[in-house]
Amino acid sequence: MLIAWVKEERVNKDTWVYQERDETWRRASDIAELQMFFRPRTVPGAAAASPTGLRPGMLRRMKILAGLPEQDLEKFAQFMDIQRVPQWSTIVKEGDHGDTMYMILDGELRVRTMVGEKETVLTTLTAGEFFGDISLFDHGPRSADVIANTDATVLKITSTAFEKLAKDAPQLAAPFLMAVGKTLTARIRADNKRYTDTVRFTRAATQ
Repeated sequence: MLIAWVKEERVNKDTWVYQERDETWRRASDIAELQMFFRPRTVPGAAAASPTGLRPGMLRRMKILAGLPEQDLEKFAQFMDIQRVPQWSTIVKEGDHGDTMYMILDGELRVRTMVGEKETVLTTLTAGEFFGDISLFDHGPRSADVIANTDATVLKITSTAFEKLAKDAPQLAAPFLMAVGKTLTARIRADNKRYTDTVRFTRAATQ
């Protein structure tokens, strides 16, 4: 299974893998059985990278894109940029206006808000997740900071690029929006449940 995921680029050389035989975590590139897949090589017939250096297979790490066929991933990659993010750097800042959605290829990010000098972490995001999606439609202020807990790699798609995608390849834009919508719905349901639980707890504590 791991070899299949490496070939599909769901696992890269920096992915941490748990080994049951010795109960340790190791980077994929340090596992002998996988090292051959991370050596520089040219594969005849392999999908070409986009002008930005983004290979279509890398998009399979994104949960909302994993189901797309290879030819659709090749097209989608043409509308995206790749960005390396050093640890502790701020990717988006609360209050700033933006027009870019981000998808996490690898690394860990935290979403936070600051009240005075105190940080409140709203959630932690890892590979395969996304944020900033509302900016594709509303160029309003960001609702929170997003900080890199580790070195990370993210994919970016701007509202301009998405509009071009919707115009040039509507058959890709539709399933993409559907996948984003399902994820947003799940987040809203989870937030509603947390809010309801908080209200119930508060009422019970004051009775």
